Amino acid sequence: MPATNRLIVALDTVDPDRARAWAGAVAPHCGLLKLGLEFFLANGIAGYRAIVGAPIFLDLKLHDIPNTVAGGVRAVLPLRARMLTIHASGGPAMIQAAHQAALGAGDERPMILAVTVLTSLDQHDLHATGVAATPAEQVLRLGRLAIDSGADGLVCSPMEVSMLRQALGPAVKLVVPGIRPAGAAAGDQARTMTPAEAVAAGADWIVVGRPVTGAPDPAAVAASIAASIR
Repeated sequence: MPATNRLIVALDTVDPDRARAWAGAVAPHCGLLKLGLEFFLANGIAGYRAIVGAPIFLDLKLHDIPNTVAGGVRAVLPLRARMLTIHASGGPAMIQAAHQAALGAGDERPMILAVTVLTSLDQHDLHATGVAATPAEQVLRLGRLAIDSGADGLVCSPMEVSMLRQALGPAVKLVVPGIRPAGAAAGDQARTMTPAEAVAAGADWIVVGRPVTGAPDPAAVAASIAASIR
């Protein structure tokens, strides 16, 4: 799937009416709409199918034993999401299982994207979980593991895009949250970058949520971001 429109708008809500309204406003200005775990658990398949206007990035961050993750991937294949996330820290066998399960959808299979280090985590947080590496070191380690194990691409912080692009080459797809337009509040994102900076660093797609959906005119903000990275 070529990154003809690099903007992904995150519809971070459990309210299906609000999500549909946001989708209708921003879909003309973005390449994909992102639905996460919270929305999916609250609204299920019916709520998912009600979001129309652009392809869907289903951000479930699956993380379990290989058989369970493979079953989870197969379960959502009929939804025809264009992207689906798993955790790279699940290990090679889990990533391989997700990849093999996705192949069951043939040409319509979702891209399997591996999450490396959550953008809410900094070095102190990693150390608290027993990881001695810096965020950049851990991202590179998990990124290499994921791609070698069959993932199509990675979800990573904007601060590691350039490093990953250099280390892994041009074919690896990089999807980057933690994006904040100039002047926007960082919120709970510890490692952020502007849309233009992230694309210049090598991002294939950028994910923007609250700066768009929390704006008085989400469509105008989405259009402005899309224009800045076109």
